[in-house]
Amino acid sequence: MAGSRKALVVFGGMELHTPRRGAETVRDLLEPEGFEVTLTEDYDVLGADDIGSYDLVVPVVTDGKLTREQGQRLTAAIRAGTGLAGYHMGLATSFRDCVPFRYAASCYWVAHPGNIITYRVDVTRPDHPIMAGIESFEHTSEQYYLNYDPAVEVLATTTFSGEFDPWRKDIAMPVVFTTMHGAGRVFYSSLGHTADELEIPQIRTILKRGLLWCARSIAS
Repeated sequence: MAGSRKALVVFGGMELHTPRRGAETVRDLLEPEGFEVTLTEDYDVLGADDIGSYDLVVPVVTDGKLTREQGQRLTAAIRAGTGLAGYHMGLATSFRDCVPFRYAASCYWVAHPGNIITYRVDVTRPDHPIMAGIESFEHTSEQYYLNYDPAVEVLATTTFSGEFDPWRKDIAMPVVFTTMHGAGRVFYSSLGHTADELEIPQIRTILKRGLLWCARSIAS
């Protein structure tokens, strides 16, 4: 469609995370908002010469490889204004050894103590457009423990009980955050271990709004 906003969704890696279905969910959230969405398993497109033509890039990727040069081209596009968004494994585990990408991603997954457990997601910025009208809720999934950039703006957190790793008792950890990388907006949500979780209303709403925020379709 002429004049459409463009989004690139790249998927792959661990099948446990249902990357294709997750990528299709991202597409289904964006297309009704007027986006022309490209889905691909080819990681090389992230470092292509035209990467800066996209309004939004969404890696739905566990692990994977980018060369330093590809990472530099991608992050140059982000610094120039392309949005970068991810959920759960996307950003937090994607392209672990690509330093330019890691800087832009702003978080790194390190553990999920207890594996699948029930934990609380606490909304800390109900005034932010991504979280508006969403109340704190219980969720059963992996409770992600992250190493994260102190520059992020935290929109929701979870607190570790210490039941599984007592040395981390009472640590509050970001679940949803935004930040900037140059002129590019960056959004991350640790929710969505599998595509089924993306059907949960709060999680789906947070993801959709985060995607649109990154692409500057909603205000900050």
